[in-house]
Amino acid sequence: MAKIQLHDVSLSYPAPPDAPAPRMLEIQKERIQEDLPADSSSRIRALDHVNLTVPNGRTFVVVGPSGCGKSTLLRVISGLTNDYAGQVLYDGEDVRNIQPKDRRIGMVFQGYALYPNFNNEGNLSFFFQMHKVSDEETRERIHYTSDLMGIGFNELLPRRPGTLSGGEKQRVAIARAIVRAPRLLLFDEPLSSLDAKLRVQTRTEIKRLLRRFSITTLYVTHDQVEAIALADEIVVMHAGKIEQTGTYQQLMDDPVNMFVAGFLGLPPMNLFSGGYISGDKLVLDEDLISLPSSVFPLVQNDQRVTLGMRPEAVNISAEAIPSNGIRIAAEVEAFEADFVHRIQTVYLRSGRWTYSGQCPLDMKLQIGQRVQAEVDPERLYFFDTNSGLRI
Repeated sequence: MAKIQLHDVSLSYPAPPDAPAPRMLEIQKERIQEDLPADSSSRIRALDHVNLTVPNGRTFVVVGPSGCGKSTLLRVISGLTNDYAGQVLYDGEDVRNIQPKDRRIGMVFQGYALYPNFNNEGNLSFFFQMHKVSDEETRERIHYTSDLMGIGFNELLPRRPGTLSGGEKQRVAIARAIVRAPRLLLFDEPLSSLDAKLRVQTRTEIKRLLRRFSITTLYVTHDQVEAIALADEIVVMHAGKIEQTGTYQQLMDDPVNMFVAGFLGLPPMNLFSGGYISGDKLVLDEDLISLPSSVFPLVQNDQRVTLGMRPEAVNISAEAIPSNGIRIAAEVEAFEADFVHRIQTVYLRSGRWTYSGQCPLDMKLQIGQRVQAEVDPERLYFFDTNSGLRI
């Protein structure tokens, strides 16, 4: 196992001739001018001053939109990309000059990356052949790994990858990464090509193995369900930067900015932009929202503020019911049933705002129906619209 640390890691690439200037150059203009050459406007920052520590034996899952730098981060940590600024440390040792083959890394890819001309036992033993490990030790490692991989894995070893299903191929790919006793495991969207049932089965297998081995792991995915299931902590990336790191509950309860709030969640937080402060109220079109006592000292008149509310904080009813909450007249645009939790997610429109809320599954709804959306004022979030930071 190894504790992984990244100190101020940055990496940029030339932009295509017809590509617009990256948005982050506008946001971080002063900072980037210090770090990039004069033609910085023609470069895309893939990683922007990334700082991250993954403790021994912990699993960190990296999420973010396409192109945010997730896979680039794995390539830098593994040594496949070496033209970065900053430091990558394994247990305090700078590994810039250590070849990937000598870093004791296990990597699992979306596309399996198995050798098709070998049977699956040959895929597991190839690492030992390259390092001239004895046949006896190789057999012991394969036998040990096969036992750990669970029921039925031994039956896959004599077969070639081309005869396996997607889930079976991924089991072999994971076993190939584990058999070499790595001190670090890297997963790059390993389940994205599997169907829904296989994703659940393979995700369960991965979680069991990670808990049993306690190997330091960095796992990249687009799937928030995977992130929630596997992560000790979740890393949210955007435009080459790490926006926030924490447990799923921490990120949901205390997002640092609008991006994290609007990205995480199923569905994510509702965000109402265009409001401004007037006295102790947030003016949002025709509505006046009272500011909590914790927020009021932090804002000033005419400051542009975005209001946020989680869908689970928006309760839908067919008629107005007296309460201490904020009530908004709304029209139903769509709804989705969650039969497991016996609730419906309802997509609403109030004036120019579209947002989502929840109601019991047995509440009968129709498209276009007029309903009341009630919001708990204690569960509102406030963000500075210009900086995006939470107030």
